[in-house]
Amino acid sequence: MRKTIVLILFVITALPLLAQRSADYGLSLGMTNYLGEKNPVNILNSPGPAAQFFYRYNLNPRQAFRANLLGGSLRDLNVPNKFINAVVGELGITYEYNFFPYSTMRSRRIDYTPYVAAGAAFSMVYNQTAPQSFNPFLSIPFSAGFKINVANNLGLELEYGFRKTFNDKFDGLEDQPDPSTGERYSRIHNSDWYSFFGVSVTWKWYNKLAGCPAFAGMDKDKKRKK
Repeated sequence: MRKTIVLILFVITALPLLAQRSADYGLSLGMTNYLGEKNPVNILNSPGPAAQFFYRYNLNPRQAFRANLLGGSLRDLNVPNKFINAVVGELGITYEYNFFPYSTMRSRRIDYTPYVAAGAAFSMVYNQTAPQSFNPFLSIPFSAGFKINVANNLGLELEYGFRKTFNDKFDGLEDQPDPSTGERYSRIHNSDWYSFFGVSVTWKWYNKLAGCPAFAGMDKDKKRKK
């Protein structure tokens, strides 16, 4: 687990050091929900508000790596219309694949594409109602979404995804039996999951002179004269 966390932190730290001409930044607003002993099947039941900030490095128009920081809260299914004292946080890295070539640097046409993403994350949940209120754990995020650039260097995205966790104390319950049969849940429900749905605004920051062939040529001429 420590090696995985170190690897995630290393990649997240290294991404902003890469060429900014290929980088996008994004801010998401949406909702989180969980699947577990209290809610084994309903993926839309009692969502809580969530926000996310991310940095994306585009390898090419079809592939990218994204580092994200996500925070969200959950509702208690036993107390309608009330937030439980539970907050989930996530620091992760994912690989994205665009089905069509995509860039926020619009020239004469609008780019758009559906996409899929998967990766690894270090997550944590704080739940005051659970016997152990703070639980860090590893998770596997995977999602699908849609991107469209609405202006030069500006885009909008819609994404929905799940996080497979390796922790069964997300809701304060562990290995609970199914109330209808009395039998314990299958392996697919033996660990808790959580989901995130969000709408994102992305933008691109870069030095317009960086990577410019004319500017690079001027530098070479100056060096020759010296």
